[in-house]
Order: sequence, then structure tokens, then C-alpha cells
Amino acid sequence: MSAPDDIPQPDRLEGAPHPRDTARLIGQGAAEAAFLDAWNSGRLHHAWLITGPAGIGKATLAWRLARFLLATPPAAENGLFGAAPPPASLDIDPEHPVARRMRALSEPGLFLLRRPWDERAKRLKREITVDETRRLKGFFAMSAADGGHRAVIIDAADEMNPSAANAVLKLLEEPPVRTTLFLISHQPSRLLPTIRSRCRALRCHPLAPDDLLEALAATGAGMPEDTTALSALADGSVGAALNLLSGEGLAFYAALSALLASLPALDRTAALALTEKAAGRMGDGAADQAFAMIDLFLTRLARTGALGPPAPEAVSGEAALMARLCPDLCAARLWADLHQTIGERARHGLAVNLDPAALLFDTVLKINARAGELSPAPA
Repeated sequence: MSAPDDIPQPDRLEGAPHPRDTARLIGQGAAEAAFLDAWNSGRLHHAWLITGPAGIGKATLAWRLARFLLATPPAAENGLFGAAPPPASLDIDPEHPVARRMRALSEPGLFLLRRPWDERAKRLKREITVDETRRLKGFFAMSAADGGHRAVIIDAADEMNPSAANAVLKLLEEPPVRTTLFLISHQPSRLLPTIRSRCRALRCHPLAPDDLLEALAATGAGMPEDTTALSALADGSVGAALNLLSGEGLAFYAALSALLASLPALDRTAALALTEKAAGRMGDGAADQAFAMIDLFLTRLARTGALGPPAPEAVSGEAALMARLCPDLCAARLWADLHQTIGERARHGLAVNLDPAALLFDTVLKINARAGELSPAPA
């Protein structure tokens, strides 16, 4: 059997502490205030759907809420000396017994539902299975005797398979007493409508640039001297910023933008050199990151036709390039369609082990062809 420390944690960002070890949440004050207001008013919902893009602090918020819930008695339980003042924050002393037990994953009032480890395949399973949700019965049976609060964190609810989702739905329809569920979702549209309707939504938002850099610094990640490109491309997500810093994402995006500046008169020799360079470092994930940067470029390009050029620019000249390639909503739709097609083809190609260099090069050629349909070659 693998030791616990050897097993990857599906709910932890590579390069960052686990959310249960992150005492301070940056940039989600409105979501914290909404929960605290519900608590202080005595109208705490039994299920909270925490939504927003990946990597912005949703899991850290869920752990803060669960820690607060399990460590803070309601006003009616404050003992002989009357009600204590309502709490003004979700902060809990790190040395509180509940906080210590949660860091050790030994808190009896908490159940963490996440993708399990497949001991036979020696990897994490791709989804949360119904077998994991069945363990909730034992949790509720064992924790009912002490009469205390209970919390369930589901990270991420998007990863539940249909059987697991239906099991959680039954739990939401008939919630056990003194139990609060926290469902983390990057894409709530993927959840059953009946699950969404039985939860109170708690929306998290992308971080402002200053908050992003502060949160990123708190992870211990090293940052470039000029953080403009990092802030622009991360789009308010600490997770995205860590991914950019983990390899050569920033450098590839700059090289890709320089290459595509000539569209639709693509320099094929330069394109081949760039894609072969990325594919040649498959061992460190460079090809995957290259596709991620292409995806990001096309996302920013399609947005330009609807919302205007990106600001701030990730690289010099980016705004002018994107305004030329995607001047209006019609162009935005065409780029969005290509974005979807390229993304599906890349995922399939990598899954069946197509040559990554050829796949990357063909992707760049398709981008050039679409540019040719929309605009003449620059003089």
C-alpha cells in the first residue's frame, strides 16, 4: 500500500499548500461576509455551492467555512453567561483543537469527498465514484452520537459520476440534522439542475492583480521581475499563475504571439521550429503547456471581438494584433468555433499519442487559415 504522503491529492494545486493548510483567504471577502451574515442571522443554509473559475480560492474558502462551523458554537449554545457577541470574521485560532485536527484530516465532524486513489492502477481515479459517497453513511452514523455539527466538503462536485451525483442529491433532499455541505464547482452548469436548486450559491470571483500577486507570494512561488504578463494571462487565478510559472508558459506565449503577428502570412519555418522545440520537451509537460497557451491566446482573441482588446497586454503589440484579427462579433464567433474545434482535437490527439510536434504545427496552420479567411495578409 502506498503511504499517505506518497498519494497525490486531487484537491491541491501543484506548487501551493493544500487549502486546509492555508489559514488566510485573499480576495473573497464578499463570499465570506455572505456566509457570516447567514450564520449571525440564524439562517444558515444546509448546502452551499461555491462557484467560480479554478484556482481562485474556492477550496480554501470551503475549508475556512467548515473550520468556522465546527469550531464556533451557535449563539444558543454559549452557556451560562449569555450569548457571546456575534463573530466578526471566519478566523479560527490555528491552535484550536478543531483546526489542528482538520490539518491532520482527523476531525470526526468533517468528511472530505474527492477523487480516490486507485491502488491497482497507481493513479487517481478520473471521477468521484458512488463507492466514495456510500462512505457518508458510516460518517453520519459515527458522528451522530456526539450531537455536534458536521461538515461535508465535496471537491470538486463537477467530478462526480452520475451515480455519485444522484447519491449526493438524495442527501440534499433529506439532509441530516446539524449538517452543512460545501460543494466546490468550477463549472456549475455540469451539475444536475436539482443539485444546484437545493444549494445556496456562493460566488467567488477572479482576483484583482494586487490580490493575485499577494496570494501567489503566500504560496512561496518565485515570481518574475516584471509581473505584468503573469497577471494578464493568469486572469485572476492563482492556479493559472502557478501553472505559468511551473514551466515556460510565459516564454512560449511571447514566442507564439510574435509568430502569429504575421498572420495570415505565417512563417512556416519559424512555426515548425517553435512547435518542435515545445514538443521536444514532452518529459516536463512543455507540449501540454504549449497547447494551454494556444488555448489562452484564442480565448483572448475571441474576447477581443466582443469586449475590445485585452488590457493589460501580456506582450507588447498584443492588443493591436488581436484587434486586427478579431475586429467584431462576427469574427469573434468564428474564432470561438475554431477554439472549440482545436481544443477537442488537441485533447483527442494527446490521448491517443499522436506526434505532439505535428499536432502543434497543424494547430498553428489552422489558426493561420482562419486568419486568412478573415483578413488579408499584411503588406
